[in-house]
Amino acid sequence: MEAIPHPIPRTVEEVFSDFKGRRAGLIKALTADVEKFYQQCDPEKENLCLFGLPNETWEVNLPVEEVPPELPEPALGINFARDGMQEKDWLSLVAVHSDSWLLAVAFYFGARFGFGKNERKKLFQMINDLPTIFEVVTGNAKQPKDPYLLNPFSGSRILRNFSGRCGSSWRWLQRNLKLITKI
Repeated sequence: MEAIPHPIPRTVEEVFSDFKGRRAGLIKALTADVEKFYQQCDPEKENLCLFGLPNETWEVNLPVEEVPPELPEPALGINFARDGMQEKDWLSLVAVHSDSWLLAVAFYFGARFGFGKNERKKLFQMINDLPTIFEVVTGNAKQPKDPYLLNPFSGSRILRNFSGRCGSSWRWLQRNLKLITKI
């Protein structure tokens, strides 16, 4: 992989932004650009890796020659399994490895810049609120656990304050909206 100058994230928000950019690039490779990605993963070539870049792009390239590498490396040799598997299974496998690589990169930055327990927890929660690449690629992206993310009134927490419990408030709103729409 060529050295492309990208700003090094130093805060939780910057690391998360880097994570989202790399994730978007990987998702693009495995979905919208899947034909181009498939062609670049020629099994006749050397060990190739799929890199997600912070600017929401991707590239298939050889691993860096620097030992140890500056960043954790993605799965090596993704091209070798390509022709020995069903395409959807191969893409799913690359997606799973891409998920683990993204986490490694994010927490590498966290360790490098001395994130404490609270920063690591915040970063993990921000990451965990997004579907994994595997879930996106396989079409199994789960609905958010927080019903407010599905609620058109999610900008406020009025419903939580109304009854004290988010879940019962959401169910109350759903029942009453059905009654109101019947009137």
